Amino acid sequence: MEFRVLKYFLAIAREQSISGAAESLHISQPTLSRQIKDLENELGKTLFIRGSHRITLTEEGMILRKRAEEMAELIRRTENEIALSDQGVAGDVCIAAGETDGIRLIANLIKKLDEDYPLIKYHFISGNKPFVTEQLDKGLADFGLTFGSVDNDKYEHFILPAKDAWGVLMRRNSELAKKDRITVDDLLDKPLIVSKEISKNDHISKWFGCDIHTLNIRATYNLATNAMILADEGIGYVVCFDKLFNVSGKSKLCFRPLSPVVEASMQIIWKKYQPQTKAAAKFLEALREIK
Repeated sequence: MEFRVLKYFLAIAREQSISGAAESLHISQPTLSRQIKDLENELGKTLFIRGSHRITLTEEGMILRKRAEEMAELIRRTENEIALSDQGVAGDVCIAAGETDGIRLIANLIKKLDEDYPLIKYHFISGNKPFVTEQLDKGLADFGLTFGSVDNDKYEHFILPAKDAWGVLMRRNSELAKKDRITVDDLLDKPLIVSKEISKNDHISKWFGCDIHTLNIRATYNLATNAMILADEGIGYVVCFDKLFNVSGKSKLCFRPLSPVVEASMQIIWKKYQPQTKAAAKFLEALREIK
């Protein structure tokens, strides 16, 4: 399987037509069709459903697109690293992270680094902890920003001087909005919107003091922005980190911390035994100096 043919495949998936893909690739339609047919024969699978107006991916095609996009990103990063290898400290630093106000700490670090290393570019990709570790394992991210336990066999890590506090996001006209702090008893009979990872979070599980699955969980999320919209529509109470959203002024939402207080320490992780670019090494060096 040649990567050139995978690029052809991705172009068709993007354009949803042979003619549009051929035009973007500057090759003839018959040539493109033949290359894709050869790819399907090589894999023994049909990759596209050819409709009268557009082409869509089969299940096997969707699998190949995901892997091909990952390969394309790895090749792009590799080519960029090699091209910049003789330009001092330059290149990309990719950070996979959960949603946290702790990103401000990283942002302030970037501002300081920019003064001496303006050729470093930073890329952030967001998701829950399984997503973050997947990006690290595939080489698509240099660092991960996570909470909770760390697999010390796979990753190096150190704790950052920032903590996030858990609480509840809700509409201002909600029953619990009248309280300054939220207790376990307050939530036991309420419709909840929680992180998909909440059952694996030791701190929150211990705070509830019961089997999470016995609670009235109406919805789960892996990106808090979606949970905020659900709360705004009155679907339920969101158990999440503080400072993710602006709830001041005319916002229809408010945030109340948990009682007793539950805080989570933030850590930066990276794969063991993986060579780092000059840009990534400089970023890590600066992170270690944060007090």
